[in-house]
Amino acid sequence: MSEDFSLHDAIYNCRAMRRIKSTDVPEDLLIELIDAANQAPSGSNSQKARWIVVRDPAVKQELADQNRKHAAPYIAADVAKPGNPKLKRLLDAVVWQMDHMHEIPALIVACFDYPEKVEGLGVYRSAGSVWPGVQNLLLTARALGLGAAPTTLALRDQDAVRKILKLPETFAALCLIPVGYPMGNFGPVVRKPVAEIMRFDRWGA
Repeated sequence: MSEDFSLHDAIYNCRAMRRIKSTDVPEDLLIELIDAANQAPSGSNSQKARWIVVRDPAVKQELADQNRKHAAPYIAADVAKPGNPKLKRLLDAVVWQMDHMHEIPALIVACFDYPEKVEGLGVYRSAGSVWPGVQNLLLTARALGLGAAPTTLALRDQDAVRKILKLPETFAALCLIPVGYPMGNFGPVVRKPVAEIMRFDRWGA
């Protein structure tokens, strides 16, 4: 990572990279990603976020199968009629990721360890303690020249994911982040202007 690469650079040039090369990512960089994630705030300092870095081809294939099972029907209508070129480009990337997820070098699964097994919407009860770590991971990946894009569709069947990853039943899997060297180029993200999404004190006049 260049010493001139700042946090500002990472934030403003952190596109979702779904098309990832199959080139292996060095283990020390994967550990660096998790170390960065581990520095994030944690509710009540509970530090219950857990991270599984999946590199085994067989396990990746099982997660990819779960992703296809849930992602394909979720995006089917939009794929059939994308509506506009921008959405079509996004969907093309999502479909590419679905078709090639098993080839991506590392699939990182962000989990939370609850005191007891949770089901349904209860899975997201303490999710706020995981997402800051996910963002730290994404920004660190960008700074290291790695592409990443979080998804949750592969994790809809919590029992299936627990079985695949041999997770304790108290674990809930909240986010899957495919990571590797991107095929495309990094660049600025397109967002609504701050004037459109922010107000001081109250929303209405």
